[in-house]
Amino acid sequence: MRDLGLRFVRHNLFWPTLALVLLLLLNLTKTPDFFSLRLQDGHLYGSLIDILRNSAPTLLIALGMTLVIATRGIDLSVGAVAAISGAVACTYMAGSPDESTAGRAIVAMTMAVAVAVLLGVWNGFLVSVLGIQPIIATLVLMTAGRGLAMLITDGQITTVNNSLFGKVSTGFVLGLPIAILIALAVFAITAVLTRRTALGMLIEAVGINPEASRLAGVRARTITWTVYVFVAFCAGIAGLMIASNTSAADANAAGLFIELDAILAVVIGGTSLAGGRFSLTGTLIGAMFIQTLATTIPTMGIPAETNYLFKAVVVIVVCLLQSPKARAALSVRRPSSLLAKGTPA
Repeated sequence: MRDLGLRFVRHNLFWPTLALVLLLLLNLTKTPDFFSLRLQDGHLYGSLIDILRNSAPTLLIALGMTLVIATRGIDLSVGAVAAISGAVACTYMAGSPDESTAGRAIVAMTMAVAVAVLLGVWNGFLVSVLGIQPIIATLVLMTAGRGLAMLITDGQITTVNNSLFGKVSTGFVLGLPIAILIALAVFAITAVLTRRTALGMLIEAVGINPEASRLAGVRARTITWTVYVFVAFCAGIAGLMIASNTSAADANAAGLFIELDAILAVVIGGTSLAGGRFSLTGTLIGAMFIQTLATTIPTMGIPAETNYLFKAVVVIVVCLLQSPKARAALSVRRPSSLLAKGTPA
């Protein structure tokens, strides 16, 4: 029984899950009806639903970021890609005489995601073909992307009036927000592709040892290129969610610092920044933890501006828990009697 408990505690999802549960319980002490859900006009409402809906953009980007980090990479440009995606969609709709039609919204969103994918192709080309360090390659687009979004919107906040576009973030299907369903659908598809096929194993092989995987016949360049395209695709959808939430494209504020939230969600979920093994479930828990933390701070009467300070504390704690020396110091030593019993005579 004790060994079972130790294995449970040592599971890589134990501490993230415990931290998330503690945050939720902390909210419950301040707001007694925090866990309550209500059905109104066939739609589910409540604090938990709000957390899930608001965490959807971060979860989407974090899913792509998980695969990028698993290949020893990183993508700092996802926030800028999200801003460009929203800018393309809103500018296209606002510039047409019939911006409120469903067809116009579908074309606008398709164009936005296509532009995001092209930006992912560019990042993947710099990293996998030219061999530029991922942090440098994506830093270029992180900086230039905001300027590109400003050029698209002409430096103005572009507002649109399209009901179909607005439903991407605020609409409901089967009682649940569409944003949640989109994020969960991408999560499920990613999980099936990486855990039910050889793709996940190949990504981990590239992250553990790129040279050995290449010698073993793994097309490391193609895999690396693909994960950068995928994270840009996710950022494009997240950008549409962010723009849809306000029916406007704000090139300065849209997706600002969301790349840091995505990286933090991945790390909280137990995926090592050194590459290799990854956990999509851990990333899901990490994204929910970040949004719950953002909800908890104002609920406890603490100014929302201190959100980044608390995130910094979380980063320090996570890094300590991932440190081999800290884990060794926290590990429970087996009793000498058990060691003696298990030692052959």
